[in-house]
Amino acid sequence: MKSFFLKSGLSAILMLILFACDNVLDEYNPSGLTSETVYTTPEGFETLVNAAYTYQRWWYGKEEAYNIAETGTDIWTAGAGEVYRDLTQYLNLQGSNGALASEWREFYAAINLCNGGIKRIDQAGLSAALRPVREGELRFLRAFYYWHIVETWGGVHFTTEETNGIVATANKTPVETFYKQIFEDLKIAVNNLPATQPQYGRVTKGAAQAFLARMYLTRGMYKESLEMAEAVLKGNYGYKLEDNYANLWKMSNLKTKEAIYVVDYSVNFALNDLANSTFNPYGHGRGSNNGHLLFLMKYDDRPGMIRDLANGRPFNRYMPTRFLLDLYSDDDARYEGSFNEVWYANSTSRPAGVAIGDTAVFCTRKEIPDAVEASKKYQTIDRSKIYLADGTVKDNLRYPSLSKFMDPTRASLNEAQSARDVFVIRLAEVYLIAAEAQMQLGNLQVAADYINVLRTRAAKPGKAAAMQIKAAQVNIDFILDERARELAGEQLRWFDLKRTGKLVERIKGYSPDNAVNVQAFHILRPIPQTQLDAVVNKDEFKQNAGYQ
Repeated sequence: MKSFFLKSGLSAILMLILFACDNVLDEYNPSGLTSETVYTTPEGFETLVNAAYTYQRWWYGKEEAYNIAETGTDIWTAGAGEVYRDLTQYLNLQGSNGALASEWREFYAAINLCNGGIKRIDQAGLSAALRPVREGELRFLRAFYYWHIVETWGGVHFTTEETNGIVATANKTPVETFYKQIFEDLKIAVNNLPATQPQYGRVTKGAAQAFLARMYLTRGMYKESLEMAEAVLKGNYGYKLEDNYANLWKMSNLKTKEAIYVVDYSVNFALNDLANSTFNPYGHGRGSNNGHLLFLMKYDDRPGMIRDLANGRPFNRYMPTRFLLDLYSDDDARYEGSFNEVWYANSTSRPAGVAIGDTAVFCTRKEIPDAVEASKKYQTIDRSKIYLADGTVKDNLRYPSLSKFMDPTRASLNEAQSARDVFVIRLAEVYLIAAEAQMQLGNLQVAADYINVLRTRAAKPGKAAAMQIKAAQVNIDFILDERARELAGEQLRWFDLKRTGKLVERIKGYSPDNAVNVQAFHILRPIPQTQLDAVVNKDEFKQNAGYQ
């Protein structure tokens, strides 16, 4: 996984890209270079484009973004180690939330960099062959960042102009304006980008088509969404579903052909911006993928267990709702491919009769009869120990743990960084996009056929027939259930529920711990208070409705 994000002194120009409504921040340009000098050289412009990609690392594989994109839904709730309970359980969620403030700041910095690059690309001295590719990349990234902004906060600040210096005003722009630009940018990206790129992690034509399919689906443009999804499914890109779902998550398989677009993390952690005052004026960066820490139960205080590399460092932030665990049938291999239920003894101090390598802890979504539990030498944690009868959490320390993002290749058992790449768009999602578009167009059998491709892959040996669904079963709730089974933890769930109008309904129906405080206005997040404090046009640029 060689990263292509270069770290040249030329990148000091990035310090001019801060979204200037936050006037508490100073411009930062240690080299004295200016945009006029950097943007007009091919080498400098390459640095700009490379840097535009790096802002994805503030979201993908990061705790703040998991809280925004996955928790506070029907499938995840707070573990004992949760930090942002206001996002997970809507507990007095306000503009003071630090996760939202960080992502707002970085997304707008990324937007400004893309705006500057798109405006100045004709003066960059790029070759005739390279110029459209780099514009396609910047157009894709601007659309990508604006999608995160508009879906998270709604009709907030929008501009396609580069900002230099301090600007003390912000605008409120209709959501439709955001999407008009998103579609324009993505169409240019589709037309400009090649089918493959020489450097792993750069956006390609297929990735742009897949993301455009997602955007059309978000806006209810089902015919257009289907057209783009089928362009990916039927295109000659070499994408291929893994035969075995569990193989997707092996560290030895990061360059799987199922991944259409990824955020690339390097095995050399120094290349992942953990500490980088040149790229970021705050004197630090974001480091590598942290997803491996966040979904793990507290196992290392259980009898026979100590913390080790194989089982991971348990931050115990998030736990599955009972609803999520119940979505998987016994015929569906995606459950075992996604969750860990067994911890094997690795401590010199163990219960009597338990040897190294024997089961020490069994934590299951199912109920175990008391007599069976009493007969076991190892500790059992069954359904009724984890959840109460109504599905509320009884024990937020012990639960089946999402294993998708585990990384036993880390150098030490307490290492917080992982070189795991983040699969932002997988081929499986494109099948689900096509299925949903076909359903909305009234073609239920074709929709079922697309879903059955994934369910065939997901079936345990001999269970393929049992896993097939019929056209009559296809509706939006089934598709959301299927997306949960396939994509749980992959930083999409909150957006899926929001775009389908199901966020509050499904939280109230399936996630009782999150349902206590959720209200209709939570379909938008609060604008960071630091942003509201910084602008002078406070009468025009106000907090989103429902927040203080």
